[in-house]
Amino acid sequence: MNQTSSTDELALSEQQWATLQAIADVIVPPSEQYQVPGAGDRAICENIIKDAGSRMDRLLSALAMLDDLAAQAHQRPFADLEGPLREAVGLAFQTAHSGPAAMLQTLVTQCYYRDDRVLLSLGMAVRPPFPEGYDVDAGDWSVLDTVRQRTPFHRPAS
Repeated sequence: MNQTSSTDELALSEQQWATLQAIADVIVPPSEQYQVPGAGDRAICENIIKDAGSRMDRLLSALAMLDDLAAQAHQRPFADLEGPLREAVGLAFQTAHSGPAAMLQTLVTQCYYRDDRVLLSLGMAVRPPFPEGYDVDAGDWSVLDTVRQRTPFHRPAS
């Protein structure tokens, strides 16, 4: 049975879903202490698929690389590995394929920290930042001095 994103752009096989959910849980595991799901939660993974957009081919390639590494090392797909073996294969993937690993980490963490359950556990309001905005403490404006001193790179409006 294939699962599809809500836009029906691409169907993922059960194995691809299992691999995505497994690596997402390695990147951000569930926490009983904070009562939040891991990034492998189905709703979070659906958002990962939606956010992948033009990177979908790269995402699927990364999932295939994970399964290949797991098969080479342990003769099983990535999702079928237990915790320590998953982490070891995940680290090997990160070392051998840093670009795809970084893309996967970015997608996973962005979607995870947009999830309402995670925002609530962090004490944040579950709402968009605008139009209400967020209060920001007054800071040290001198950190912008290098930007102010930089030669303008734009054409003046006139």
